[in-house]
Amino acid sequence: MRAAQITRLDGPDAVRVAEVEEPSSAEGAEQVVIDVHAAGVAFPDALLTRGLYQYKPELPFTPGAEIAGVVRSAPADAHVAAGDRVLGLTMLSGGMAEVVALPAERVFPLPDAVSFEAGAGILFNDLTVQFALRTRGRLAEGETVLVHGAAGGIGTSALRLAPALGAARTIAVVSTEEKAEIARAAGASDVVLADGFRDAVKEITGGRGVDVVVDPVGGDRFTDSLRSLAVGGRLLVIGFTGGEIPTVKVNRLLLNNVDVVGAGWGAWTFSHPGYLQEQWAELQPLLASGVVPAPQPEVFPLEQAAQAIASLENRNAKGKVVLKLR
Repeated sequence: MRAAQITRLDGPDAVRVAEVEEPSSAEGAEQVVIDVHAAGVAFPDALLTRGLYQYKPELPFTPGAEIAGVVRSAPADAHVAAGDRVLGLTMLSGGMAEVVALPAERVFPLPDAVSFEAGAGILFNDLTVQFALRTRGRLAEGETVLVHGAAGGIGTSALRLAPALGAARTIAVVSTEEKAEIARAAGASDVVLADGFRDAVKEITGGRGVDVVVDPVGGDRFTDSLRSLAVGGRLLVIGFTGGEIPTVKVNRLLLNNVDVVGAGWGAWTFSHPGYLQEQWAELQPLLASGVVPAPQPEVFPLEQAAQAIASLENRNAKGKVVLKLR
């Protein structure tokens, strides 16, 4: 089968499409074997190409944490069967391949109204955002959510999901006017530029501030994010696509009774068995009914896996990025 392979650790340019072995028959007997139609691309894939992620597989290896496709075979006691349209999580790597084998608990029915390409852009970001807002951020009905990196995968996911989870208003922070259009298309109530966002947020909220900040960026905007919180607000730390890992002066937390909350979805799922299926039980009907619109990803062919991953490293990706394999 064809698969994207990271062959050396000097960036996305090292990604090649190669012929590799399909999952073994032993794997197929115990796991769900899926013919992959599309695979999601995420920021950790870019880090993996440089050996900068905490997970360091042996070279060469196939990146990719999420897939959409059709079940080829499944164990008799699985909740899916041959022919079913499904989504799946590898969690770490292996998704950018024409065939994958996954444990049944990491396979989810794909709603009929959602395409394979859109489906491949759902799990990694939407489950991360749902976990961040619901489990860690304690989002309450009627609250206001500020979203950094709002034109990226996590950002557009937060804009799509937050209203369905109770937010009354979403404020998107973007770096360019072009990205502002992407944020508006994802459902942002208001859009502000990163340069001077704190003053803009103060004006939009009448000086009150926001209840929740979704921050997959980090970097030098972190302090102004804390200052943008209302009393009792929560800043959700999701990632550091801006490169720099910020530090917190904890007196700022004391003065306004605000929280800085880590939102490490992957680590949480490994320590909370059954949590993934609980998440999907809430998210699937929202997607199936259209209450949460499916993402509108930027789609690359498998042969352009290097360019797709590079678009995340360069921060010029428009929304979620997906590879089409079939």
